[in-house]
Amino acid sequence: MSQPARMTGVELLGHGGPDRLRYRDDIAVPSPGPGEVLVQIAAAGVNNTDIATRLGWYAPQSRGATAEGETFEDGGWSGAISFPRIQGAEFCGRVVALGDGVIGWTPGQRVICPTNMPEPREDAPTAYRALGSDIDGAFAEYCVVPARHLHDVSASPLSDIEIAAMPCAFGTAENLLARAGVSEGDRVLVTGASGGVGLAAVQLAKVRGARVTGQCCLDKADAVQAAGACDIIDRGAEPEARTFDRVIDIVGGPQWPARIRSLRPGGDYAVAGAIAGPIVEADLRTLYLNDITLHGCTYQPRDVFANLVAMINSGRVRPLVSKTYALRDIAEAQAEFQTKRHSGKIVLFMPGVNP
Repeated sequence: MSQPARMTGVELLGHGGPDRLRYRDDIAVPSPGPGEVLVQIAAAGVNNTDIATRLGWYAPQSRGATAEGETFEDGGWSGAISFPRIQGAEFCGRVVALGDGVIGWTPGQRVICPTNMPEPREDAPTAYRALGSDIDGAFAEYCVVPARHLHDVSASPLSDIEIAAMPCAFGTAENLLARAGVSEGDRVLVTGASGGVGLAAVQLAKVRGARVTGQCCLDKADAVQAAGACDIIDRGAEPEARTFDRVIDIVGGPQWPARIRSLRPGGDYAVAGAIAGPIVEADLRTLYLNDITLHGCTYQPRDVFANLVAMINSGRVRPLVSKTYALRDIAEAQAEFQTKRHSGKIVLFMPGVNP
């Protein structure tokens, strides 16, 4: 499978608004190094993390610039990132070329990879590299990925657009459920249940045999129930105290204390987002007197994503894609994403791809 010397893509020039995104059709196609694979991207999902990274939300203090003019700032997932950066935290694509030493892959295979590619070390057991933040990502026609992090989804009955909506959202959700220990018969509260991660968490918790309550705007309740929620509570309502075995939270914000109170003694709270605000208040008595366990969930062990891939290939799970946009319309797509009018995911498709 041949590829051109130049490609279309979107570069992030620095932290800020959508004006910091530059659409180009003359970016050099990257070459895979030893142990790497060049992937032709068919579609890429739109996520909160792409927007948060663009804004510098994770850690906005600047680190200045190098003598060569390349800027590094602390707005990436794990610290400083370099600009220009091609974002895009999730994709569906096909293998094009193999770097030296790569075996087990063939051009044409349909592939995905986790957003947070685990790179544990003895001195850093939760180390990872984030696609689209630490390394260039999927908002371009081609992307280089370490071969050890690729997964084959050629057998899946899902479309490229659907699969592109899954690595970040479903990977995050599966990790939350695994860390919280969600199992058959558990009563589980999922916040932000109408969004990409929320709907994935509802669906995956249902697969595990849990009884799921989704918290969302009531006008989106149908989508959440269709994903597997047995009960719905309004986004602004406080959940009943001592009701749930597990809370899966991607919202944070001022209702955080009520979510902790909603847990039964010995319950688990897992978090991987804070779209309603990262600063919360805690009554430590509620935590220790009820033996509540808190799980911060960013690092994803390899087996978590492998479990998700097995479900994708079997067609056991399927995302809700609300809308698609051409890559050149990324600013419009992100603006629509931020309105939260939609349920599920928004996906970008590459030039020449018919969605």
